[in-house]
Amino acid sequence: MNAIPLTALTREIARRIIWFEPPEQALAEPIRFMAYAMTYARHEDMQLIRRHVTDDDIREALDKAPPGIIDPRSWAYWNSKMGRYPAPPLPVRKFAASVDSESNRSAKPPHGVGSKRTMGLAEIQLRAREVWKRMRVQQPSKFDLEEVRRQARENWRNRFAKRK
Repeated sequence: MNAIPLTALTREIARRIIWFEPPEQALAEPIRFMAYAMTYARHEDMQLIRRHVTDDDIREALDKAPPGIIDPRSWAYWNSKMGRYPAPPLPVRKFAASVDSESNRSAKPPHGVGSKRTMGLAEIQLRAREVWKRMRVQQPSKFDLEEVRRQARENWRNRFAKRK
Protein backbone atom coordinates (compact mmCIF):
# COMPACT_ATOMS: atom_id res chain seq x y z
CA MET A 1 0.00 0.00 0.00
CA ASN A 2 1.32 3.43 -0.91
CA ALA A 3 1.96 5.99 1.77
CA ILE A 4 -0.71 8.60 2.43
CA PRO A 5 0.84 12.06 1.96
CA LEU A 6 1.11 14.38 4.92
CA THR A 7 -0.94 17.45 4.01
CA ALA A 8 -2.86 19.89 6.16
CA LEU A 9 -6.08 17.92 5.58
CA THR A 10 -4.60 14.46 6.19
CA ARG A 11 -2.80 15.79 9.26
CA GLU A 12 -6.12 17.02 10.71
CA ILE A 13 -7.88 13.76 9.89
CA ALA A 14 -5.05 11.71 11.41
CA ARG A 15 -5.15 13.89 14.54
CA ARG A 16 -8.88 13.22 14.90
CA ILE A 17 -8.85 9.50 14.05
CA ILE A 18 -5.71 8.42 15.93
CA TRP A 19 -5.82 10.98 18.71
CA PHE A 20 -3.27 9.24 20.93
CA GLU A 21 -0.23 9.74 18.68
CA PRO A 22 1.20 12.46 16.42
CA PRO A 23 -0.28 12.63 12.90
CA GLU A 24 3.13 12.03 11.32
CA GLN A 25 3.48 8.76 13.20
CA ALA A 26 -0.12 7.75 12.43
CA LEU A 27 0.31 8.32 8.69
CA ALA A 28 3.68 6.52 8.64
CA GLU A 29 1.85 3.16 8.81
CA PRO A 30 -0.84 3.39 6.11
CA ILE A 31 -2.42 -0.02 6.74
CA ARG A 32 -2.83 0.68 10.46
CA PHE A 33 -4.06 4.20 9.68
CA MET A 34 -6.65 2.82 7.26
CA ALA A 35 -7.84 0.32 9.87
CA TYR A 36 -8.49 3.19 12.29
CA ALA A 37 -10.01 5.28 9.49
CA MET A 38 -12.43 2.51 8.51
CA THR A 39 -13.58 2.41 12.12
CA TYR A 40 -13.53 6.03 13.32
CA ALA A 41 -13.50 8.35 10.27
CA ARG A 42 -16.52 10.39 9.33
CA HIS A 43 -17.95 10.23 5.82
CA GLU A 44 -16.27 13.53 4.93
CA ASP A 45 -12.93 12.24 6.23
CA MET A 46 -13.16 9.12 4.10
CA GLN A 47 -13.95 11.19 1.03
CA LEU A 48 -10.67 13.07 1.54
CA ILE A 49 -8.71 9.90 2.34
CA ARG A 50 -10.12 8.22 -0.78
CA ARG A 51 -8.35 10.83 -2.90
CA HIS A 52 -5.09 9.14 -1.90
CA VAL A 53 -6.25 5.53 -1.54
CA THR A 54 -7.50 3.15 -4.24
CA ASP A 55 -9.90 0.24 -3.84
CA ASP A 56 -6.91 -2.11 -4.07
CA ASP A 57 -5.28 -0.22 -1.18
CA ILE A 58 -8.43 -0.64 0.89
CA ARG A 59 -8.55 -4.35 0.09
CA GLU A 60 -4.90 -4.64 1.14
CA ALA A 61 -5.63 -2.74 4.35
CA LEU A 62 -8.49 -5.14 5.06
CA ASP A 63 -6.31 -8.17 4.32
CA LYS A 64 -3.48 -6.95 6.55
CA ALA A 65 -5.52 -5.12 9.21
CA PRO A 66 -4.09 -5.40 12.71
CA PRO A 67 -6.42 -7.33 15.01
CA GLY A 68 -8.52 -5.43 17.51
CA ILE A 69 -8.83 -2.14 15.64
CA ILE A 70 -11.76 -2.60 13.26
CA ASP A 71 -15.10 -3.34 14.91
CA PRO A 72 -17.42 -6.00 13.42
CA ARG A 73 -19.85 -3.48 11.94
CA SER A 74 -17.11 -1.52 10.14
CA TRP A 75 -15.47 -4.77 9.04
CA ALA A 76 -18.72 -5.97 7.42
CA TYR A 77 -19.37 -2.57 5.83
CA TRP A 78 -15.96 -2.11 4.23
CA ASN A 79 -15.76 -5.69 3.02
CA SER A 80 -19.17 -5.34 1.40
CA LYS A 81 -18.08 -2.02 -0.18
CA MET A 82 -15.12 -3.88 -1.69
CA GLY A 83 -17.36 -6.66 -3.07
CA ARG A 84 -16.61 -9.22 -0.39
CA TYR A 85 -19.88 -10.67 0.76
CA PRO A 86 -20.05 -12.39 3.11
CA ALA A 87 -17.13 -10.74 4.85
CA PRO A 88 -14.19 -12.94 5.85
CA PRO A 89 -13.61 -13.43 9.57
CA LEU A 90 -12.24 -10.49 11.54
CA PRO A 91 -8.49 -10.50 12.24
CA VAL A 92 -7.80 -12.28 15.50
CA ARG A 93 -4.99 -11.77 17.97
CA LYS A 94 -2.82 -14.84 18.16
CA PHE A 95 -0.87 -15.57 21.29
CA ALA A 96 1.97 -18.01 20.99
CA ALA A 97 1.89 -20.81 23.46
CA SER A 98 4.36 -20.33 26.23
CA VAL A 99 7.89 -21.54 25.78
CA ASP A 100 8.80 -24.24 28.25
CA SER A 101 12.22 -23.16 29.49
CA GLU A 102 13.07 -26.57 30.90
CA SER A 103 12.80 -28.49 27.63
CA ASN A 104 13.03 -25.52 25.22
CA ARG A 105 9.80 -26.52 23.52
CA SER A 106 8.32 -23.93 21.22
CA ALA A 107 4.67 -23.29 20.42
CA LYS A 108 4.43 -26.43 18.28
CA PRO A 109 1.69 -28.97 18.93
CA PRO A 110 2.82 -31.64 21.37
CA HIS A 111 1.80 -34.54 19.16
CA GLY A 112 4.01 -33.92 16.15
CA VAL A 113 3.63 -32.02 12.93
CA GLY A 114 0.29 -32.37 11.20
CA SER A 115 -1.48 -33.73 14.23
CA LYS A 116 -5.22 -33.23 14.09
CA ARG A 117 -5.66 -33.53 17.87
CA THR A 118 -7.43 -30.62 19.51
CA MET A 119 -7.17 -29.76 23.16
CA GLY A 120 -10.21 -30.06 25.35
CA LEU A 121 -11.29 -27.26 27.65
CA ALA A 122 -9.88 -28.96 30.73
CA GLU A 123 -6.47 -29.37 29.08
CA ILE A 124 -6.44 -25.73 27.94
CA GLN A 125 -7.32 -24.59 31.46
CA LEU A 126 -4.64 -26.82 32.96
CA ARG A 127 -1.95 -25.50 30.60
CA ALA A 128 -3.04 -21.91 31.18
CA ARG A 129 -2.81 -22.42 34.94
CA GLU A 130 0.70 -23.91 34.60
CA VAL A 131 1.82 -20.97 32.49
CA TRP A 132 0.28 -18.53 34.98
CA LYS A 133 2.09 -20.23 37.88
CA ARG A 134 5.45 -20.01 36.07
CA MET A 135 4.80 -16.36 35.30
CA ARG A 136 3.99 -15.61 38.94
CA VAL A 137 7.22 -17.29 40.07
CA GLN A 138 9.20 -15.08 37.68
CA GLN A 139 7.58 -11.85 38.89
CA PRO A 140 8.66 -10.89 42.38
CA SER A 141 5.87 -9.51 44.51
CA LYS A 142 6.04 -5.88 45.62
CA PHE A 143 4.57 -6.78 48.98
CA ASP A 144 5.20 -9.46 51.56
CA LEU A 145 1.73 -11.01 51.62
CA GLU A 146 2.13 -12.45 55.09
CA GLU A 147 2.99 -8.99 56.39
CA VAL A 148 -0.02 -7.50 54.60
CA ARG A 149 -2.31 -10.14 56.13
CA ARG A 150 -0.83 -9.61 59.60
CA GLN A 151 -1.32 -5.85 59.30
CA ALA A 152 -4.91 -6.29 58.10
CA ARG A 153 -5.72 -8.57 61.05
CA GLU A 154 -4.19 -6.11 63.47
CA ASN A 155 -6.11 -3.19 61.96
CA TRP A 156 -9.36 -5.15 62.13
CA ARG A 157 -8.79 -6.11 65.77
CA ASN A 158 -7.96 -2.51 66.73
CA ARG A 159 -11.06 -1.28 65.00
CA PHE A 160 -13.70 -3.84 65.98
CA ALA A 161 -12.42 -5.88 68.94
CA LYS A 162 -12.76 -2.95 71.36
CA ARG A 163 -16.51 -2.67 70.77
CA LYS A 164 -17.45 -5.70 72.87
